[in-house]
Amino acid sequence: MAGVPTPPGPGQVPPAHLRVTHQDREHVVEHVKTAYAEGRFDKLEFDERLERAMTARTHGDLMPIMTELYGSHAVPLVRPMPAPVRPQAPTDGAERLGASAAHLLAVFGFPVVGPLLLMLTAGKTSPYIRSHAVEALNFQLTLIGATILLPLTFVGIVLVPVIWVAGFVLSIVGGISALSHGAFRYPLTLRMVK
Repeated sequence: MAGVPTPPGPGQVPPAHLRVTHQDREHVVEHVKTAYAEGRFDKLEFDERLERAMTARTHGDLMPIMTELYGSHAVPLVRPMPAPVRPQAPTDGAERLGASAAHLLAVFGFPVVGPLLLMLTAGKTSPYIRSHAVEALNFQLTLIGATILLPLTFVGIVLVPVIWVAGFVLSIVGGISALSHGAFRYPLTLRMVK
């Protein structure tokens, strides 16, 4: 149909008059931050480019920023969508048992050492065991950190036993979830280990 612009294909730069999305702005902001971290311009230039990127209304507003960073071979503003990550299901009972052990070892007195050993040994050959061991390790590290920091306040002193009881229960739930082919995510966990 004449007069109606066709949308750009994956990886192509959209026409300058099209409105930008929040994702488009964030994409350019990440490039500006990276260039600043590399020392390609000073703080004043960084602030100016950041302001322009965050207030951009059309792709024509964002294109000059990318051209300033990369020249005529600017990185496309539209990124192809990544393929969704699908968790790999365990192939046998031994993997499910190993993943469950990563959670349950905390109940038996090995809160950090147990998941860490499973991550470093069985986790090298089984992505299922590794994902559960990493999640259990991050939770146990968060729990220990909270135990150290919370007693600095009166309310924290009262909360520490509650947190440990919740940690005990959640470790059991994680172990059962791992046995039944499920992915389990602990709430309020700092995920320091990837």
